[in-house]
This record gives sequence, C-alpha cells and structure tokens, in this order.
Amino acid sequence: MRIIGIDPGTATTGFGIIEHDHGKFIFVDAGVITTPPTQAMPERLVTLHAELAEVIRDTAPEQAAVEQLFFAANVTTAMTVGQARGVILLTLAEAGLIPGEYTPMQVKQAVTGYGGAKKPQIQEMVRLLLNLPTIPRPDDAADALAIAITHAGQARS
Repeated sequence: MRIIGIDPGTATTGFGIIEHDHGKFIFVDAGVITTPPTQAMPERLVTLHAELAEVIRDTAPEQAAVEQLFFAANVTTAMTVGQARGVILLTLAEAGLIPGEYTPMQVKQAVTGYGGAKKPQIQEMVRLLLNLPTIPRPDDAADALAIAITHAGQARS
C-alpha cells in the first residue's frame, strides 16, 4: 500500500510517500512545497494546490494522512495553516483520497511509542523505520513521513 503523509503549512508543506507491505516500510519520496511570503495568500494556496496535485499524480498514493491542527496560542498561524490544510484536503479529495487525520501526539506515539517524544527522537525513528542512511531533511519532510508511518499502523489495526 502506497501512502502519502502531509505536514500542512502555508510557507512550507511537507510530504512523504512510503510503501507499507506486510509490516515493512519502504521510502518512496519526500520533500516540501514552499510558497514565497511575498505572494498574496490566494496565490500561495493556488501554488500549494497545483504542486501537491503534481506530487500525487507523480507518486500515485493509494491512501493519505494529514496532521491535524494543534495550536494553543497563535491564532493567526492557526488560521493560515487552516487555509493551507483546507486546500490540501480539497486536493486529496480531487484525487479520490480521503485522508486519515492524526494529532501530533498520535504521531509521536505511533512512531516512537511515547506521546511526549521530541522532534529529534521522531526523526531518528523515521530514519530507522525507513532504513535511511540519514535523517530526512528538511524537518517538514521527516514529519510528513512520520504521518504516513502513523497511518500505515492505523490502517493495519
């Protein structure tokens, strides 16, 4: 099963694609979609939609997973990320993909076994689970791979 994981953002959206076969994880691709802060928000959202649609066409995932929003303090950031997340959900739906949605704590628990894990621990577990020589960069791509791994575990159970 091919899974795309997405870590939503307006400036940077991470994506990670894995294959999950009989408990084994195989790295397929990972990267980020970036939008310039000088662009107006509608243009940034169009860019996000077009580039994510291209990633989906190129990699042909069968399932998808997206991180749920979790912001305690910064309402402005939550709103802009929420706009990006809406475009991501639309793009996935256009491709026939209805994503699983996971909180940061669920991702940490699934990947490391501990819901309070720190980013370096998650990144190292992603590296180990995907048998990669180095931690995937940038961080948003590693986070997206962790989201895909989380979905694979949920889909199995």
